[in-house]
Amino acid sequence: MIMVIRSQIFAVLVSVLVWLLLGCSLSYASQEDIDCLRSIKDSLQDTLGYLNSSWNFDNTTEGFICRFTGIDCWHPDENRVLNIRLADMGLKGVFPQGIAKCKSITGLDLSSNKLYGPIPSNISQIIRYVTSLDLSSNNFSGEIPPALANCSFLNILKLDYNSLTGSIPPVLSLLNRIKTFSVSNNLLSGPIPYFNVSLTAEDFAHNPGLCGKPLDPCQSTSKGPKTGIIAGAAVAGVTVAAIGVAIGMFFYYRRVSVMRKKKDDDPEGNKWAKSLKGDKGIKASLSNTSMSDLS
Repeated sequence: MIMVIRSQIFAVLVSVLVWLLLGCSLSYASQEDIDCLRSIKDSLQDTLGYLNSSWNFDNTTEGFICRFTGIDCWHPDENRVLNIRLADMGLKGVFPQGIAKCKSITGLDLSSNKLYGPIPSNISQIIRYVTSLDLSSNNFSGEIPPALANCSFLNILKLDYNSLTGSIPPVLSLLNRIKTFSVSNNLLSGPIPYFNVSLTAEDFAHNPGLCGKPLDPCQSTSKGPKTGIIAGAAVAGVTVAAIGVAIGMFFYYRRVSVMRKKKDDDPEGNKWAKSLKGDKGIKASLSNTSMSDLS
């Protein structure tokens, strides 16, 4: 009997523990989404009052954030954000980093606002699972972050009507799920990477330096390399010639220096050799005289 009671108590304790763990987990996830939206509201200037009139965080009922303007939830009774749609709300500021706390969002639309500054270089860590990203019609500047290539679930990427500069990162061609891609009306330059989807010239129009399909071909640089090769060869020839002259001059002056040194050592011009030759002549003359006398 005691053993049965103990087992029942143990089962109840386990059930309570599991319920607490699950409850804390769900509550924590919901709280993160609440903190996410609170951070967005605090970081942006709400010039038209859309957020101030709708985003009331004093309400603590389950799913209350799902009734916020521009917010879709996975379920209307759960504080888990599915989409953030804040287009054309007069919002002003930089890209809200607090969006990273909405870890379950699949869509983000901040288009037609007054957002400025660079698109975060760690964008893939902020919107890891987003399938649709629309930042068009703002005033974002700087380069398109290559990290967008890590947002592998992207189907839609709209960056048109901003002030983005630099080139389109070639790694964006790795977005094999992309269906819509638009960067028109920016300040981009360089060749357009290959995308495994049919894109039109309108998606890239009104960028001063973009070239390649579907726009006009990039200007040929075939003459440039040849000219460079010729110039390089000429420079190399002159350099080799100069080295050759330098080597010749080195050996010439070295020879002259040796000859001068020898002359300095014997200023009368090999006097010892001449004296030796004279001695031999004297000896030879004496020898001839002696031989004549003997005869």
